[in-house]
Amino acid sequence: MSDALKDLAGYIEAKRGDCVAGWDVSHGELNIDVTPSNIAGFVDFLKSDATCRFTSLVDITAVDYAGRDKRFDVVYHFLSMYQNHRIRLRASVREDEMVPSITDVHPSANWFEREVFDMFGILFSGHPDLRRILTDYGFRGYPLRKDFPTTGYTEVRYDEVQKRVVYEPVSLVQEYRQFDFMSPWEGAEYILPGDEKQTEGGK
Repeated sequence: MSDALKDLAGYIEAKRGDCVAGWDVSHGELNIDVTPSNIAGFVDFLKSDATCRFTSLVDITAVDYAGRDKRFDVVYHFLSMYQNHRIRLRASVREDEMVPSITDVHPSANWFEREVFDMFGILFSGHPDLRRILTDYGFRGYPLRKDFPTTGYTEVRYDEVQKRVVYEPVSLVQEYRQFDFMSPWEGAEYILPGDEKQTEGGK
């Protein structure tokens, strides 16, 4: 399988060297690093070329590398049921960079791109309806970014007095939590050696 994928990679690189920045084969899949500006034309080539025939878009997602100049990798997964091959495209983009939409080539990319926008804040130029798909209206931030706080920024509750849903800043009520760093087995009948509750002085 890996030899067939290497041959395929060589063929794709020879045909569309303007798009391929690099490639490798791992876990039975061909990974190709592509330039974001040419992504739509490259995806169309992979779909229509007789040797490739990657006609099934499986998924679009992203990875946040917060400390990197090109912060995000937008990742596309395709399947060729004709050739029984899988391919993964990776496009590295800056936080302020827009990625061309591939909805004209694969209409099913519509919701995938909306999800990536909703979770990471990556914009897709040419998308017919780029708006949030998983989070609520008026949601602040992008939950899958590494700098998004685990508590979020607001909390939602139904107010009985106002008879409506209200948004409020997050307030963590932690009186019930103990931060004494004692044994997690406190209260158990049998205490494992080393889990005994520490006394003053470390004895």
